Amino acid sequence: QVQLVESGGGLVQPGGSLRLSCAASGNIFRINGMGWYRQAPLKQRELVATITSGSSTNYADSVKGRFTISRDNAKNTVYLQMNSLKPEDTAVYYCNVKGYRDYPRTVFDSWGQGTQVNVSA
Repeated sequence: QVQLVESGGGLVQPGGSLRLSCAASGNIFRINGMGWYRQAPLKQRELVATITSGSSTNYADSVKGRFTISRDNAKNTVYLQMNSLKPEDTAVYYCNVKGYRDYPRTVFDSWGQGTQVNVSA
């Protein structure tokens, strides 16, 4: 059992900022990739940003230059700093963590429950 707890969502005005956090816990041997995805109403879930165990990052074109993904390996936590928010960023944001379970030594791919981000005037 690998559990992800998300926090930091809320309502902000266009141009504002939010910082999302996602802490992983449970049956974890090693965390590899971590990332954030989002799903707007009536749309498919899309990748927002990912970060590897070596801290290489990748961003969707729509958020590049505005969002920053980072991780704290000691805390098994991934963050998403969102600046210059736009109404188009409104969505449920989901944390994703991939790695290896401790016992049995198997791969896991876990998702958070999602946190709502509303960008509106």
